[in-house]
Amino acid sequence: MPLLKKQGMQKMKPRKIPLRRCTGCMMMLNKNSLIRVVKTKSGEFSLDFSGKKSGRGAYICPDLSCFNLAKKQRGLEKSFKEQVPVTVYEKLSDELNKNGS
Repeated sequence: MPLLKKQGMQKMKPRKIPLRRCTGCMMMLNKNSLIRVVKTKSGEFSLDFSGKKSGRGAYICPDLSCFNLAKKQRGLEKSFKEQVPVTVYEKLSDELNKNGS
């Protein structure tokens, strides 16, 4: 270790991988592998694939079985503490069917 400091190099810590819970299967997974559903302050719901939109977010696996489980168990409603519009479920279903999940 003293050799590294002599040369002006420091050992870097590994980056922390952000984890989020899927509202369907309830597993903690890498944030980048999940689909984010966002509710803005104005009350609009949308899908966020970049993970950067502002607002309250809930995450779901890009898997049709997780989507069906989240819909059945009302996972998104529990996360947002209010009724989620049917259009959000339709958009999610379309996206998952398009990607062949």
